[in-house]
Amino acid sequence: MSENIIYCYSGSGHCLNMAQNIAKVLGDTDIVMMRSFPAKTDATEAKRVGFVFPCYGGGLPGHVEEYIKAIKIAPGAYTFAVEQFAGYMGCGLHKIDQIVRLDYWNTISNHSTCIWLMPHVLTFPPTSKETAQKRLDQKAAEVGIDVKTMQHSATRPPEKAFFALESKAFSGMHPKRVKKFVANADCIGCGTCVRVCPQGNIQLVGGKPSFGSNCIGCLSCVQFCPKAAINVGKITEKRERFPNPHVKAADLSKPIIHID
Repeated sequence: MSENIIYCYSGSGHCLNMAQNIAKVLGDTDIVMMRSFPAKTDATEAKRVGFVFPCYGGGLPGHVEEYIKAIKIAPGAYTFAVEQFAGYMGCGLHKIDQIVRLDYWNTISNHSTCIWLMPHVLTFPPTSKETAQKRLDQKAAEVGIDVKTMQHSATRPPEKAFFALESKAFSGMHPKRVKKFVANADCIGCGTCVRVCPQGNIQLVGGKPSFGSNCIGCLSCVQFCPKAAINVGKITEKRERFPNPHVKAADLSKPIIHID
């Protein structure tokens, strides 16, 4: 068992990149992915247990809340969480705090990867890709030091009850939106979308992806398609993709990533 465990959900790689950078500061850390049910839920031997995740529609992504409820943490273990968001933090941190009682929490704004809703450049505050990555690296280093020295936040994460309602409505839209997913003529049938989908929602049929209804809106298939061939209707056709430059599609599919 590693001294530290970070549970991470990431669709475009930015949260995974942050978790990796925090882990490099901590050393001896297992990053356990939460894109599907975690491969390791017994964290009772870990000294520090953390969560790194994005804001999805004002709340937690996918089935993260259910997964966190299944995780066992030892009494007295140091707990922390870091959230990335484009415009507002939503209620995700509060929900996690209600489950595990966080000792420390932090946030950072980053580019939106929900490009069916808005271009990734419409972030707050506006930043270039390069500046966004530098901010991400700097924040991860700062958080890593805080966590390593076991700093405590002065306040609890705010409840922001309105965003809980938004999150519920947002999640209900995924099965309808997936009907708009399509692969254009640039698709080469490489199967990246199949491998990166955490729900097993994509299959290759006749060399082209076929999309089911079990979508959680991570957009990994859109972000990591090497030909930018997958779109959500026509709205994303001219919108730039922005997967994290330091994370590969295959990294998202690893159940556990260990960093010494």
